[in-house]
Amino acid sequence: MEWIVGGLVAVVVLCLVVFFLMRGTLGQRLEQLELNEAVRRFRLQRESLEHRFFQLAKANGKPRGLRWVECDWQNGVSFARDLNNGLLTAFVAINVHFEAVEGGGMEEVEAVSTVRDAAAVFHYQKGQWGTGGRCLFNMNPADAVTRLQGQYEPVVESEWRVE
Repeated sequence: MEWIVGGLVAVVVLCLVVFFLMRGTLGQRLEQLELNEAVRRFRLQRESLEHRFFQLAKANGKPRGLRWVECDWQNGVSFARDLNNGLLTAFVAINVHFEAVEGGGMEEVEAVSTVRDAAAVFHYQKGQWGTGGRCLFNMNPADAVTRLQGQYEPVVESEWRVE
């Protein structure tokens, strides 16, 4: 009877050891699956996300004195993780066209018609992508991740690419 109890104890100890050794690997695998799913959803929802972004950005009144006319979406996308809250973030390359708002003090500024490069910002939370219409001007998606390195850590393509 003692050998049965001893054997059961050994099996339990072995299972605990295996569990603790696998725990890191399992957590990494679950994180990888979540990342792959988030990127897949982003690709599927991109058109509606772009529309939502443009509506919000156009309504926020920034930059002052300018009206958003058009937003040309580029292929460039960089994913990063917010270091403060862990949210997955997508930075998407855009070219923004403005026109001066009448009486806004920008009518005579020649640079108003200059197309602006920027990165549109999207966040993935609770299984859903969303945006607040935030735009980072004068940078592409890779620049955004680099310049905000204290706030974001890059998620390199090899970590989420699904063939």
